[in-house]
Amino acid sequence: MHKGKIASRENLVKVYTGQASHIVNICGLVRELPIQRIDDELWIASNHKLVLGRDTEFTQKVGAELASRIREYKPEHLFTAETKSLPLVYETSTQLGLKEMLVARKSAKAYMENYIAVEVKSITTKEKQKLVFEYDKTGKDLERLRGKRIGIVDDVVTTYGTMEALERLVLKFGGEVVCKAAVWLEGPWYNGEDLIYLDTLPIFVAGKKYDELMEIGKK
Repeated sequence: MHKGKIASRENLVKVYTGQASHIVNICGLVRELPIQRIDDELWIASNHKLVLGRDTEFTQKVGAELASRIREYKPEHLFTAETKSLPLVYETSTQLGLKEMLVARKSAKAYMENYIAVEVKSITTKEKQKLVFEYDKTGKDLERLRGKRIGIVDDVVTTYGTMEALERLVLKFGGEVVCKAAVWLEGPWYNGEDLIYLDTLPIFVAGKKYDELMEIGKK
């Protein structure tokens, strides 16, 4: 488990030389992640085959490990954004004995009675998105969350955009963020010292962009 000083930039940024995959070893599980292009100068090791509940062994073991790291903060709810991290956060919540998890949707639905929303930009999406948190028309949903201890959890933290948006939603409904956790820290962008993460994922870049990104951690 990592918390505090962020991993070295050499582990977080690598030059892309045509690699097809990246091997991870987490919670004793060895998995091969395909490397996929995001834009002209950036490739990522995609975790989509591990999350979404498709790899149930991964979900169970990593969910239990996250729970063991989060437990000391005594969250009353875990809060995440749809969709990839939902099975993982469900498992983590179950391991913690929590009866309910909180979920932010990525768009407002016709059946929602009321909702609060914030904008978010993700590295894997070209346009800004919204994170939407639904509550009932009486406002009782928000009232019962006011002052509650909230743990924010995601599968991966890259630019910190999604997690920061989740924090803003917690502030809007009056909760208290007591911990922030992810399976992976990816890339060099996040410099905070309050993130719990289990492992790192490098990003892969064209050679001319490597030096630029390596400088981020020095600022």
